[in-house]
Amino acid sequence: MKQLFRIGLIVLIGFFSFTRPVYAEDFSVSAKHAIAIDVASGKILYEQDAQTQVPIGSITTLLTAYLVYEAVAEGKLSMDSAVSIGDYPYSLIGTVVSNVNLQTRSYTVRELLEATLITSANSAAIALAEEVAGSEAAFVDKMNAKLREWGINGAKLVNATGLSNSYLGDYRYPGSNENDENQLSAMDVAIVARRLLLDFPQVLDITSQYHFNFYGTTYSSTNQMLKEGTYGRPGVDGLKTGASETAGVSFVATIQQRNTRLLTVVLNANEGEEFPDNRFLATNELIDHVNNHFTVTTLVAKGETFQSSHAAVFNGQKEKVKAIAADNLYAYIRKGATAAVSARYSEKVSLLEAPTQQGQIIGNLYLVDKDLIGKGYLDSQPSVDMVVAENIPEASWPLSWWNHFVRYVNENL
Repeated sequence: MKQLFRIGLIVLIGFFSFTRPVYAEDFSVSAKHAIAIDVASGKILYEQDAQTQVPIGSITTLLTAYLVYEAVAEGKLSMDSAVSIGDYPYSLIGTVVSNVNLQTRSYTVRELLEATLITSANSAAIALAEEVAGSEAAFVDKMNAKLREWGINGAKLVNATGLSNSYLGDYRYPGSNENDENQLSAMDVAIVARRLLLDFPQVLDITSQYHFNFYGTTYSSTNQMLKEGTYGRPGVDGLKTGASETAGVSFVATIQQRNTRLLTVVLNANEGEEFPDNRFLATNELIDHVNNHFTVTTLVAKGETFQSSHAAVFNGQKEKVKAIAADNLYAYIRKGATAAVSARYSEKVSLLEAPTQQGQIIGNLYLVDKDLIGKGYLDSQPSVDMVVAENIPEASWPLSWWNHFVRYVNENL
């Protein structure tokens, strides 16, 4: 009997060990601060001290780039607009800060964005800031306003580059101190980078370049996880490195994989001062962790119904029409936690009048995800529109007349 009890106990232990969610709570990224998210949904897949605001170095220029792209989208300038190099950005050429060899002449917005995002050229970022807002100080005000718009409060921004104020002399932001630096949390950075990728995905045309030719000089990207880099990984096509004496070495990566886009933020990689490439090793660790502990599951595919979702049709050749998903509703689900994720249909229109219009929105399908890390999502849980599946013609004349007569009687008599 004791032997049977032991066998039964072993079986039960084995069963629960295979069916419980895999949380890997002992995993820690080799960095002070980190976060991983799914870009489309904003779901948090990992976080490690992600809400502490710390110096971020030239990762700042992701926000700088956003405001440049926004100005282009608003028609205030174009990618081919000529931008002059003023006294302030030119004064940093030949100093210890990262740069390309700019001259006192004009360059296009595209050229300066490439220099900023590929090689961390600080003077290029300043020139863009001055072009967009008239001065770097005014641009910083726009940066802070944009962060507040995204719900990021309490951030510290003093310039468009991420440099310490100690390098900027008399060009410091009014009221800031000599050693001030831009500070955001890993989560703040993830919000900024996600908005850049969602609103202006063309940024990847720049950040995916490993070599950049600037007027006869070829520069290499600081991103060593691009396919040509030392730590090249398939699917990586961005996004931005950062480094400073106080920020350590950091990296924001994005990778297209499993038909989704993943974003990781690693701030102040361990022993980064001695081994700067540790930021890439830590990023690889984090991507591997997500891949090993999450599956990507499509709950409802584009064009599919959900639990017989439909709308009734008045005076049509059919009495009802299917409601189908306008896009895939998918989720990153921790292995073993499938039961914690489901979908919920919310009806917006219960009755349509023929003829129906294919593609008309008649409801929404919401993800219901109870297996959350931290706050769960950077904003609300995702949903997709549910739309009319087909055009249904109006009923033929005798039946159409009868339908309208019956409705009139029901409504008026």
